[in-house]
Amino acid sequence: MYKGKTFLAIIPARGGSKRLPRKNILNLCDKPLIAYSIEAGLKSKYIDKVVVTSDCDEILEISKKYGANTLKRPAELATDTSSSFVAIKHAVDNFKEYDYVILLQPTSPLRDEKHIDEAIKFLQNRDGVISVCEMDHSPLWSNTLDKSMSLKGFLKDEILNKRSQDITPYYRLNGAIYICKTDKLLKDETFFIKDNIYAYKMDRESSIDIDEKIDFKIAKVLLNEK
Repeated sequence: MYKGKTFLAIIPARGGSKRLPRKNILNLCDKPLIAYSIEAGLKSKYIDKVVVTSDCDEILEISKKYGANTLKRPAELATDTSSSFVAIKHAVDNFKEYDYVILLQPTSPLRDEKHIDEAIKFLQNRDGVISVCEMDHSPLWSNTLDKSMSLKGFLKDEILNKRSQDITPYYRLNGAIYICKTDKLLKDETFFIKDNIYAYKMDRESSIDIDEKIDFKIAKVLLNEK
């Protein structure tokens, strides 16, 4: 609880993953990947309950061992085409009466309790906060290519001969923390609500989001350094 408001953390973890099979429970520095998000949620000073929702019994059993509440997700809510919102709504319906919902994706092992608590304190009177990080490379340095592979007009004239440090930085969603007022989330059916939503900035190292094997390798190096 923070300033009289209660917080429900939801960690959605499907059993299936095509690009990196069983990624949510892969061993990362002697712990299953999902354990990092569970521990971060439990160590938070302000989160009232941590729930792992999954269609996979193995994930649920591992999550219990690390102290999370668990919720078995119906198979029809865990298909390749199922939206993340349906899983969140299913969890919210089963754990009612929390003022805010926090989505902690299990693929962000470098996001810790300090980031979570900072994001919660940043809420103030805001309805939603989503974590972002600065992009490695400005999108102004990018464009599409046709079959000819011609670079004619690839960059805009105002970008030519500019140093990267002279270009206004761009930010991207890093997938680590999503916070939203419960009633707003259910009304808009997304954490990216229309109004009164703000960005919480994180550093790039803590923003690693494991989707492919290369991400897993980078996370391992960074965790070993810590």
